[in-house]
Amino acid sequence: MARYSFSSLEARNAIEAEKPWEARDVPVTLYDLLASTTSKFGTRKALSFQIESGPKDKVETLSWQELHDKSVQTANLFRSLGIGKGDVVAYVLPNSNETVLTLLGGAIAGIVAPINPLLEPSQIASILRETGAKVVVTLRGFPKTDVAQKVHEALKDAPGVKHVLEIDLNRYLTPPKSWIVPMIRPKVAVEHSAKVQNFNKAIAGQPKTLSFEDVKEDRVAAYFHTGGTTGMPKVAQHKYSGIIYNGWLGANLLFDENDVLICPLPLFHVFAVHVVFMAVMTSGAHVVFPTPAGYRGDGVFDNFWKLIERYGVTFVITVPTAISALMQRKVDADVSTLKVAFSGSSPLPIELFNRFEKATDVKIVEGYGLTEATCLVSCNPTDGVKKIGSVGIPFPYTEVKIFDCDADGTVLKEMGVDEVGEICVSNPGVVVGRTYTEEAKNKGLVAANKYLRTGDLGRIDADGYLYITGRAKDIIIRGGHNIDPAEIEEALAGHDAVAFVGAIGQPDAVAGELPAAFVELVEGATVTEDELLEYAKAHISERAAIPKHIEILKELPKTAVGKVFKPDLRKSAIKRIYEEALQEAGHPVEVVEVYEDKKLGLVARLRATGSVDKEAAEHKLGEFTRPYEWVE
Repeated sequence: MARYSFSSLEARNAIEAEKPWEARDVPVTLYDLLASTTSKFGTRKALSFQIESGPKDKVETLSWQELHDKSVQTANLFRSLGIGKGDVVAYVLPNSNETVLTLLGGAIAGIVAPINPLLEPSQIASILRETGAKVVVTLRGFPKTDVAQKVHEALKDAPGVKHVLEIDLNRYLTPPKSWIVPMIRPKVAVEHSAKVQNFNKAIAGQPKTLSFEDVKEDRVAAYFHTGGTTGMPKVAQHKYSGIIYNGWLGANLLFDENDVLICPLPLFHVFAVHVVFMAVMTSGAHVVFPTPAGYRGDGVFDNFWKLIERYGVTFVITVPTAISALMQRKVDADVSTLKVAFSGSSPLPIELFNRFEKATDVKIVEGYGLTEATCLVSCNPTDGVKKIGSVGIPFPYTEVKIFDCDADGTVLKEMGVDEVGEICVSNPGVVVGRTYTEEAKNKGLVAANKYLRTGDLGRIDADGYLYITGRAKDIIIRGGHNIDPAEIEEALAGHDAVAFVGAIGQPDAVAGELPAAFVELVEGATVTEDELLEYAKAHISERAAIPKHIEILKELPKTAVGKVFKPDLRKSAIKRIYEEALQEAGHPVEVVEVYEDKKLGLVARLRATGSVDKEAAEHKLGEFTRPYEWVE
């Protein structure tokens, strides 16, 4: 059982009252944490990975001792390649056991920088340059993935990288597939000067004890890129203290060594790395990563319930888009070991919450975090009142304030109960004043010299529960992936016929939001929405950012100074999407208006235009996350 009860604001406050965070006996470095867990649970299972999704497919499981030894060998290898504590090892990888070894070895030897393998070569190169990476770990050429090709292409524009270590996923396959791969393996052009080696062969020659001193000091150990990554990306800095804090929360409030977590989320994201894996490493639990692509892997959704039965999973780590897909499959296995499903990355529609609980008899716990805070901020109590629509109560040692700030971070006012303002956070994961690697991007990011400004709008109710009502910044969140609307706007503005562009996130029942663009044309110009969509596809490098809807308006709504007024565009999108969904489902309902409520954000007002089953209509609208109300 977890050490503490996380049942209410009072229980959370009691944990804080026990002693200050600084007095907690926690490891100083990541190696300290790994060594401590290994000494307690060395023979227990730590990590399992299977390349294919079937419940009887080959699996490779590492014990804590094996994970320790291989991680140390990896760290020693990186040091031998010139990685000191201030140098960067980047990895561009799908999930695998080697991905975890790289994560740990990189953070022990120097600074580890996970990079999304779905990015384009120019974006990968940009992050490699921004982080100053000297070593890159990636895949060897493999069928059905272009990761290796993209990385080697990127390296032509990242001359600071001196070494490339390749992982061959073929070792996870069984015959006859493992025989076929060498015959169909794609050839990868190497047009750069970095030395290329086989990862597993290279670490095998290293000792299983550290060949260098693990200096007992808090320092930056990870870089995570965030937001739209065109041009110069935002790269957040994470220190040992923040990483260890995230692990401490999971181990003390949620998991112990008897738990088994299934995490089909990518190991380039803070959710899988800090929230899940660091909690596993602190508690001695067992984590399962099914397929390199996680939830996107072939057959993962179809086999998901059987995988829970195979491993005796107690905690499911998920996101709303995955829950939506799972609810389209029958629960066809014994899932009685399940205790809790933990959902993050974007708001969860109430309809999905109810359907999952009914299908599995397991409650979903929603949480909130962000890359800039080394992740965790709050979650609904695991053994207390869960308020649907809320992201719960702040974790111990996390302070959340709702402020009205100016552009420089000066606090104009602290908001009261249920008053909406900007969510601002202070905890051991916030690196005050040095959130991003690039100094200019930290300007105005801190309020009251202490609190990270999240850019999210929210409120705190009388019971201390936090609600997110919108965003102060314009980031579009598609299935947990951040998209900068500026990328869409700049691309479309390049079209000769376009005068003004406003890009927003429109509601979506699966992804939470999808990018949409509204366009005002140059006077006298003619172009169709389909032509603009084709132009967008050709000029937007990030595939996820290509708009799903483009609408030409006679004139875009603008502020007094001529800036596109996006709240009106969001209202228009909510009205259109809700009416389309209701009409498609056969409900004669119109959206009379969408208005801004100080407490709830944008609210849709509904009116029946005929005989309507309101309960059925509400089930349909429950697939979205925005509030609504009926009017006569």
